[in-house]
Amino acid sequence: MEAPVYTLEFEKPLRELSAQLEQLRKQSLENNLDLGREIAAIEKKITATQREIYSSLTPWQRVQIARHPRRPYALDYVGLMCTGFQELHGDRQFGDDRALIGGTAFFDGQAVMIIAQQKGRDTKEKIARNFGMPQPEGYRKALRLMKLAEKFNLPVLTFIDTPGAYPGLGSEERHVSEAIAVNLREMTLLGTPTISIVVGEGGSGGALGIGVTDRVLIFDNSYYSVISPEGCAAILWKDPAAAPKAAEALKLNADVLEKLGVVDEVIPEPFGGAHNNPEQAAATLKYSIQKHLNDLRALSVSRLVDTRYERYRHLGVYQEGGAVLA
Repeated sequence: MEAPVYTLEFEKPLRELSAQLEQLRKQSLENNLDLGREIAAIEKKITATQREIYSSLTPWQRVQIARHPRRPYALDYVGLMCTGFQELHGDRQFGDDRALIGGTAFFDGQAVMIIAQQKGRDTKEKIARNFGMPQPEGYRKALRLMKLAEKFNLPVLTFIDTPGAYPGLGSEERHVSEAIAVNLREMTLLGTPTISIVVGEGGSGGALGIGVTDRVLIFDNSYYSVISPEGCAAILWKDPAAAPKAAEALKLNADVLEKLGVVDEVIPEPFGGAHNNPEQAAATLKYSIQKHLNDLRALSVSRLVDTRYERYRHLGVYQEGGAVLA
């Protein structure tokens, strides 16, 4: 039995047109009718509607695409781009966090360390992955693997896809904020090339805990923000329903982040989102990672660390009293 097609609110006109097209094709076959002209007209209208919808997406609509249940997750990209992935478990202090995974793999024939936030597809996997929200042991595992990568001179590829670190009681008792803070510090000093890719949601410190890298890439329907639109709306407007307004104010979309210098490159997605053609999305991402890895491998360790430090030291500019301050 096929899984039901998930349709976002703004995609409903397309769903209705597709249903009309399917009905016409069915009538043509069952009744042996020539409906070629009508079918061609509907197909033309579908193409025009797609162009109209996807060329003018709002920030909130892009957030919805980033959360699409069929959107490729980190392990999907690893499977499409890498070979020989060997998952490594545990933080050697408390336990193993399945929301944040890691291990070695071969990318373009070279050994790399993969660190990724992983969501689940069905209810059972979502619970097992804690809905992609890592706990402190996940960030400590990530740091352990980063240090292992540094020891063996392996580039680190991190895949960001989380609404945020898990804020539950146990997570706070085990010092999730401290675990993220240590990662921020240690990643600035890591003596090996590092690249992070925002493949879906990039929420708050939960994303930043594996995101302080030499290069930051983002898919054009992903978002990267200090807080979720719903959280921002609840704080500023006292109403989570104001999430679309918050998404606009947060400047969380890929094109704006690139202009602000927060990310280094926006990875284009297949028409309508990466879930419509995961293989094409992975191929585009692979090419971009290859390009950035080649650049980073040409740098000495000292130059790599100095450049990374300068990147984050000067990230962000604001204006006060007529003077521009960095």
